[in-house]
Amino acid sequence: MIRYTAGIMILLLCAALCRAQQQTTWGDMGDGTYRNPVLNADYSDPDVIRVGDKYYMVASDFHFIGMQVLESEDLVNWRIISQIYDRFDMPGWDANKRYAGGSWAPSIRYHDGLFYVFFCTPHEGLFMSTATDARGPWAPLHCVKEVEKWEDPCPIWDEDGQAYLGHSVHGAGPIIVHRMSADGKTLLDEGTTVYTGPVAEGTKWLKRDGYYYLSIPEGGVRTGWQTMLRSRDIYGPYERRIVLEQGSTAINGPHQGALVDTPNGDWWFIHFQSVPSTGRVTHLQPARWRDGWIEIGEDYDGNGIGEPVTAYSKPAPKSDMRPEIPAMSDEFAGNGLFWRGRKQTALGLQWQWCHNPVDSAWSLTEREGWLTLHAMKADSLRFCRNMLTQKSIGQPGEVTTAVDCTNISTDTYAGLLLIGKEFRAVGVCRDGIFTEANGKRQIVDRNVKSSKGKPRVVYLRATIDNQRNINRFYYSTDGKRFVPAGASFTMRDGYWKGVRPGLFCYNTKENGGTARFDYFHYDLKQPAATQRTTKK
Repeated sequence: MIRYTAGIMILLLCAALCRAQQQTTWGDMGDGTYRNPVLNADYSDPDVIRVGDKYYMVASDFHFIGMQVLESEDLVNWRIISQIYDRFDMPGWDANKRYAGGSWAPSIRYHDGLFYVFFCTPHEGLFMSTATDARGPWAPLHCVKEVEKWEDPCPIWDEDGQAYLGHSVHGAGPIIVHRMSADGKTLLDEGTTVYTGPVAEGTKWLKRDGYYYLSIPEGGVRTGWQTMLRSRDIYGPYERRIVLEQGSTAINGPHQGALVDTPNGDWWFIHFQSVPSTGRVTHLQPARWRDGWIEIGEDYDGNGIGEPVTAYSKPAPKSDMRPEIPAMSDEFAGNGLFWRGRKQTALGLQWQWCHNPVDSAWSLTEREGWLTLHAMKADSLRFCRNMLTQKSIGQPGEVTTAVDCTNISTDTYAGLLLIGKEFRAVGVCRDGIFTEANGKRQIVDRNVKSSKGKPRVVYLRATIDNQRNINRFYYSTDGKRFVPAGASFTMRDGYWKGVRPGLFCYNTKENGGTARFDYFHYDLKQPAATQRTTKK
């Protein structure tokens, strides 16, 4: 990287700030209102709590490592502040064999001075971690129970100190309740089934005015609704009421999320909507209590069940708060340290490895200001151990990187990726610029090589339009004139996750070869408006 003067560094900082404040048609509108989704990215199965005057969120990350913790002051503007773990020390995670595995539908709670996060993996069991500070460090993952096919756990501590854990079972139900040790590390019985319903999952506890409430999604990911159960006894029987549905709106499957109150006593519900390509984006709904039941959204069609709002007044808006979305771009400057479990690294928290990372195969210090990826053996992108990814945004945009290919050896492939159910990439190898589509590589320009006399740095770009599902790769030798690398293509979300951009480096014959990336810029295109607005 070129060394910069103080003036140029200030300009770079301003450019990075502009990227963090890119204009959107979603989230904070800057006028005291917000427009859904508040997070137009794949934060699936969200759970949110309030501690003091701040809110904390976790979401499913499946085979992407880390589970990000987000923080907000208003439920609309969010930033990533930590990751709960940095690897899974279990079979398959060092060989990219756990796609759609990993963390499913976590819960986050705060009890007796500790943050608790619980989640299940479909193959290995029920896990939990704790922290005194949501920014980390987080305790090593503790396996509460080795078991397959449990999902969506959530703890509750009763007034008498007794702890319980509710969860569902793969295949969506039933809902089962266990007594649990107060420290959350041990289940004390085999569990009691308290509810069986149509695709009942996503267990979330709440106790209010002597009632135990179970807020659960039903009906399936793309078409479901939100149900509330209540009982005076934690083991039931439970009364049932549907409290949120698509109804007359365009928001399909508005369910699976969290009820949370504000310091002034208002209530809100945060949930996902399943959107092709992007994944499960996050919506925020106003809520209120009436006669011991929660009411969510607005009842547009008058059938007694709430429907999602498109826009609304923000929770307790602050005049001095700037609109903010989670970080996307990265200069790889290595400024700051962030907790991933009990390990601190300078890698930005927006980044997540696909399956377990190999810490010796990447660096932010080997060449200052660059991300270094050392190639490990893999026959294709799907099995590449050095896939560094982040969530894509539902608004059209483009990602651009510059890769120094000086040390790309024979049989090494490195570049820019888009992955979901499919695995696509554009990159550089000894033979030139190549593209990859689901394991099939093709050279698109043999005149751009990494050998002597050829360009040392190659610029790669991907345009991403999840709304129309039109994507395309480009490359450049000067960073100004970009040439298409093949035709436009579609992507599919899959393995329970949306489409992701990122960086990679692998070798088809052996460990060896190095790629260095100068930056990763994710720029959103100027948005066009607009949908029905509902304001408080």
